[in-house]
Amino acid sequence: MLTRRIIPCLDVRDGRVVKGVQFQNIEDIASPVELAEFYTNEGADELVFYDITASHEKRGATLDFVSAVADCINIPFCVGGGVKTVEDFDRILKSGADKVSINSSAIENPNLIKEASKKYGNQCVVVSIDVKKIDDVYKVVTHGGRKNTGLDAIKWAKDAVELGAGELVINSIDEDGMKNGYDITCLKKITDAVSVPVIASGGAGKKEDFYEAVVKANVDGILAASVFHNKVIKINDLKDFLLSKNIRMRR
Repeated sequence: MLTRRIIPCLDVRDGRVVKGVQFQNIEDIASPVELAEFYTNEGADELVFYDITASHEKRGATLDFVSAVADCINIPFCVGGGVKTVEDFDRILKSGADKVSINSSAIENPNLIKEASKKYGNQCVVVSIDVKKIDDVYKVVTHGGRKNTGLDAIKWAKDAVELGAGELVINSIDEDGMKNGYDITCLKKITDAVSVPVIASGGAGKKEDFYEAVVKANVDGILAASVFHNKVIKINDLKDFLLSKNIRMRR
């Protein structure tokens, strides 16, 4: 039986963790190191850091905080944002991250997935897919939801895995920050289509939303931000709830 993962997401801008709604109305939360320590003590299984403006500003991920985070926690963490080359993977992994997430650059250069997977192993290569429902079709969008690529999200998920992605993060732009629950339909279509772990992102508002993502969409991990940052849900309480529902959790 699979053990499910609870993963806080920390969006980073100018060296600070921030949070918005549907990538708008950005508010300052805390320092990356402060929150990394907090969530490790709270029982998080992994952390994800996204430099949320790197692609839009056409620059690489800011790595000043990565080494500091690696020094203060003992759980895996992933870093993404502005990663365009295998050399970017190298910089991030050598700074202490366990995984690297790519989004826009994977679409612009799908061969990057293959190259990074071959050099570092597919366990280090995470493809993050921002999904928006357009004309009743799940489409891939980039640049914080500002650009519609025209790609079918389910097909792109399958293609990314075939190229060497070891994990997918599926983020619903429609549900991001809305706290109405994850997009179960989209997630289920993707978990049915691929064989690698799928992480649900975008929409958590209550403990039941995490439960539904596992039992209805069969995701391997559940990612959230605002409900954790605002302490609406505590991770250990969430794990107790899921354990009571017979969901196997890491302790």
